[in-house]
Amino acid sequence: MATTFPEGFFWGGATAANQFEGAWNVDGRGASVDDHFTGGTVDRPREITRAIDPDRLYPNHDGIDFYHRYEEDIALLAEMGFSMLRLSISWSRIYPNGDDAEPNEAGLAFYDRVFDCCQAHGIEPMVTISHYEMPYHLVEKYNGWASRELIGLFERFCHAIFERYQDKVQWWLTFNEINAGALGMGSMLSTSLIQGFEGPASALTTTLQERYQALHHQLVASARVVRYAHEHYPCFKMGDMNIFALSYAATCDPADELANQAMMRRVNWYCSDVQVRGAYPSYARRLWERSGVDLSIEPGDLDDLGAGTVDFYTCSYYMSNVIAAHELEQTKGNMGLGGVNPYLEQTEWGWQIDPVGLRVALNQIYDRYQIPLFVVENGMGAHDEVVDGRVHDDYRISYLKKHVRAMAEAVDDGVDLRGYTWWGPIDLVSASTGEMRKRYGFVYVDKHDDGSGTNERLRKDSFYAYQKIIESNGAEGVD
Repeated sequence: MATTFPEGFFWGGATAANQFEGAWNVDGRGASVDDHFTGGTVDRPREITRAIDPDRLYPNHDGIDFYHRYEEDIALLAEMGFSMLRLSISWSRIYPNGDDAEPNEAGLAFYDRVFDCCQAHGIEPMVTISHYEMPYHLVEKYNGWASRELIGLFERFCHAIFERYQDKVQWWLTFNEINAGALGMGSMLSTSLIQGFEGPASALTTTLQERYQALHHQLVASARVVRYAHEHYPCFKMGDMNIFALSYAATCDPADELANQAMMRRVNWYCSDVQVRGAYPSYARRLWERSGVDLSIEPGDLDDLGAGTVDFYTCSYYMSNVIAAHELEQTKGNMGLGGVNPYLEQTEWGWQIDPVGLRVALNQIYDRYQIPLFVVENGMGAHDEVVDGRVHDDYRISYLKKHVRAMAEAVDDGVDLRGYTWWGPIDLVSASTGEMRKRYGFVYVDKHDDGSGTNERLRKDSFYAYQKIIESNGAEGVD
């Protein structure tokens, strides 16, 4: 087995503006969808409120105040040895309402400062253009991605940031975990369809017709933007981003295998087949028919999909699932997609830990597409304790090293893997629950679920473990 990764391999971490930046109404920024989500827990889901209630806590309003502490945070990432930082641009920081005639200069200037700081530390930014947020005004006025008008508004947003940052950013992803929309996964779906809804995010329901139509609009928007970038900025590298929820058939019963094949197609392959290959896959028509979906596809849409294929593939990987044709005991976590696997351990939040599955996934993806790959999210949420000024998170170090080993095996298998960005290298707000208690970072942030805390940063033991892995180009992770 290889003990190091390819020369030039990118090591780093991944964040999202809505969970990280804070400063939700500073310097002309408008409210995003996520700014209307209250805090919550696994047992008490986040709620969506149409009006901001001053008596309730909205964790995304403050995040961890990266907006004012970006220099300190980027310096910490550089100390670990990062060569890449994946981050997103808040649409409502650039276009406060989403359909404004002109961009907000103060918002553009903020990301200039962030990218300049990254460059000063030798860190390459990878930008997610849309990461589970959009200006809330677009939901109220258009019902978000249910409307085709969002395609043009998204294009305008992209054109503005491409022009502004063309000399500072080369790596771009259009939509974070784009396949989440078809799955109808809680707050993730909020980027598409929540018009008129107020209440627990878990109660938000939509039809498959609505989900797949909104997803079609996103796929067309993504393809148009990728084509535009290729035509106007040939130095740009444009990628997709999917949840990769690997699943196994529960038994050797052929019915279980068919059920698993259907799950893999619907969850893992549907969107990336379009974004990588440039067309809806052969199985899409039967999937639509069985789901009662009748897509409105306008003239030129399919041509756009064919002309806007991505240069590289990226995914998040957190767990695997077990699928059967019969009923299974469901996991608490894993996005509710599958059953309990008795061979795997689970996190406190019920997410099954399967590092070997990462090797399986990377081989499946590369065999299918034969283009460069990145793992741009991977990590575990855990409850950390500060004891005598230290956080001893051996559990996180173990998780990290096992997944690094799995990637090294995949590289040995022949996978063209180019980089790895750990999710939440600095503690941030959980997207699914709004908690701070569910921590992912190598850096502890003194911020708590009730909104209290100093926001001071503290290096965990895992900070130094990842530092050694990066310094050795992965060798420390596979010993």
